[in-house]
Amino acid sequence: MRFRDFLARFRPRGTPGPAVTGVPADREAELAAELDPLLAGLAGVQAEAAEIRAEAAREAEGIRHRAAVRAAEIVAAAETGARQARELAAAPARRAARAEAAQIVASGVRAAESLRRRADARLPVLADRVVDDAFSEPSDVGRARWAPGGSRE
Repeated sequence: MRFRDFLARFRPRGTPGPAVTGVPADREAELAAELDPLLAGLAGVQAEAAEIRAEAAREAEGIRHRAAVRAAEIVAAAETGARQARELAAAPARRAARAEAAQIVASGVRAAESLRRRADARLPVLADRVVDDAFSEPSDVGRARWAPGGSRE
């Protein structure tokens, strides 16, 4: 209690004149008696507010969970779309590379076939020369019968 409140207890409370004896008014008790029913009513409101906050927290957690699931679905769809886009973008280059590889293989097959035909055409002549060299006179052995760049043909 403050000193001022203590002194206020001894002030006259009535009309001027002879002092009337009585109990000083307890203002704090009067205020408490006046506010107690209101504060008791607030206890129920506080409990209700706590319940509303708890429900909101549960609802927010559900929203966060659904948002996380949806985000994962969006990421998965984006990854699938990106993979398909990469495959679609690479398809022309892949087709061109396959076509080029097929041309290279065909060119190699043609070159091998040409070489085979030339070898088949020259083989009898070269075989005859080898046989001639094998059965020729020893004096003819040192003489070059081949052209410097290959066969005489």
